[in-house]
Amino acid sequence: MINVCIVEDEVEQANLLKNYIEQYGKSHKEEFDTEHLLDGLDLVEDYKSQYDIILLDIQMKHMDGMAAAERIRKMDSDVIIIFITSTVQYAVQGYAVDALGYVLKPVPYNQFEQLFDKATQRVRARQNHVYIKVSVDDKQIKLDCNNIHFIESQRNNVVLHCSDGDYVTQGPLKKFEEMLAPHGFSKCHNAYVINLSFVEAIKKEEVFLTDGTALPISRAKKKEFMAALTEGIL
Repeated sequence: MINVCIVEDEVEQANLLKNYIEQYGKSHKEEFDTEHLLDGLDLVEDYKSQYDIILLDIQMKHMDGMAAAERIRKMDSDVIIIFITSTVQYAVQGYAVDALGYVLKPVPYNQFEQLFDKATQRVRARQNHVYIKVSVDDKQIKLDCNNIHFIESQRNNVVLHCSDGDYVTQGPLKKFEEMLAPHGFSKCHNAYVINLSFVEAIKKEEVFLTDGTALPISRAKKKEFMAALTEGIL
């Protein structure tokens, strides 16, 4: 199932896009769950990274599509944004928010199909990755587990050390250990859960990651950690 949100204040245009999505789904044997919102403000107010594709009108009353896209990008770097617009002038700005592209009104099906096909292919490729949602500074963000190097317990919080920086969220660490154990993560110490794909070497009582980080391995966790590491290699 691919989740799509149409953000369009013209009901007629929104219904046209819904029909196009249904038509695309039938011809390409894809299933879509489609939601319609009337304004960019409706999109950003309760955004929880719940959509795979957003079809976003640029000119709307309360919050235009470009402003909404900028807000969304701060919370979700992965969602695919396609602008629906009346003028190319506005659409060109979409590259600043990493939009996949734009379709000009009145929207012809053949152009919609070509762009929507690229979007669904990206979604399917991304769905092969494992993502987790975490609350950071009162915002819900989505993190690709492939980019998480290790997770560290700090009092009541945990720090997710990722390729693009660190994210602090509420603990406990055990919740992340249980969630990520099936996806190549293992606990080497009461304070650390490591993504085994980033392990470069084990020396004495330390594990070295590919980014140069050295973390301790506790005696209590070493046997289990080494078994998980060996299983991952095999």
